[in-house]
Amino acid sequence: MKEISIYTDGACSGNPGPGGWGVILLYKGHRKELSGGEKLTTNNRMEIQAVISALSALTEPCQVKVYSDSAYVVNCFRQGWIRGWLKNGWKNSKNQPVENQDLWKELWRLMGIHQVEYIKVKGHSDNELNNRCDLLAREAIKRLS
Repeated sequence: MKEISIYTDGACSGNPGPGGWGVILLYKGHRKELSGGEKLTTNNRMEIQAVISALSALTEPCQVKVYSDSAYVVNCFRQGWIRGWLKNGWKNSKNQPVENQDLWKELWRLMGIHQVEYIKVKGHSDNELNNRCDLLAREAIKRLS
């Protein structure tokens, strides 16, 4: 399997409000940048959408390391929230419907194709690739107007 590194970030101008996401895919010295957005969304949705868009860009099953500053995304998998949601019929620990189910379900489907490891990075610090993803996301928001 190809080993791919992916950096992702989501941003929102208002929450909810116009939102964007940015992605950098790295493979053997090659780099691809992607971005997009929605006119009315939330920051959490854009964080998930960034990962979905990155994994969707892969043309074959890969071993993937996803670097994200989103505790929401990283903890879902590193702390096993997704397993509880699946077991409880997409209800959270308070027996309420899980928010953003549509995106989580699509991300879970894509994770069935790829071997994915999530790595938390500190946002808005000295991580050049995370900062670039943030810029891509903010530029995507500007393109919406």
